[in-house]
Amino acid sequence: MNEQNLKDIIEKQIDNFLYAGEVAIELRNKGLKKKIKSDGTPVSNGDLEVNKIIINKILELTPDVPIISEETSHNKSDKNLTDFWLIDPIDGTYDYINNLDEFTINAGLIINRKPVAGLIYAPAKKRMFYSFGKNKAYELTNGKLINLKCNVETKKSSIKFVCYSSKIKPEIEKVYRSIGVKNFVRMKSSLKFCVIATGEFDGYVAEPRACEWDIAAGHAILQDAGGIVTDFYGNQILYGKENFKNPSIILKRSENL
Repeated sequence: MNEQNLKDIIEKQIDNFLYAGEVAIELRNKGLKKKIKSDGTPVSNGDLEVNKIIINKILELTPDVPIISEETSHNKSDKNLTDFWLIDPIDGTYDYINNLDEFTINAGLIINRKPVAGLIYAPAKKRMFYSFGKNKAYELTNGKLINLKCNVETKKSSIKFVCYSSKIKPEIEKVYRSIGVKNFVRMKSSLKFCVIATGEFDGYVAEPRACEWDIAAGHAILQDAGGIVTDFYGNQILYGKENFKNPSIILKRSENL
């Protein structure tokens, strides 16, 4: 799959993502139907409806590429996946069902176990992000298209990270000290990857947690903007692992913040 193929596949999904976002907001305004899944996490009819919208378009564009979604069981038992889609129809469901605005709609394309393209839309913020190759990462907001490049320099005295919890665990605090993180702001969902790609923040650290569909699209967008995504030991992160579980992760705009 060459860059032109990726460009076509991704750009043909943008309007569909915008539409899915409208549906998500409309259903929330009407009042969501919510339940708790077997893993203890919430899901709503909005998650499921967005899932259908995103999957149907991907099947139209790439009918031979398997799809792994958080909200379906299809293909999750396949042990030999190398090329596939990872979808999280609503990342940040807590925000979604509680009328907060950091939830996102996500799809990441994995080729040879590596992320090569991604789409993330934050409907409540009306911020659309996507990428399909090196230096081909973009934000589309208010009709304006911005090519994202991680080239904003940050003074060592003002390095600012996003975090998933206001309670920083010791292993994360250790990484913060090694990098020189001075400030951190709690942020939900894959929007973390996007605001690092734009230069609004400098990085993110997490111990092994969550699943591959939570990070695949953001991984593609950030790396295509020139950012760095590794585990705590500097290893690249590959996809299609057992149970689709994530390792530790460090996101940085650059090696020299």
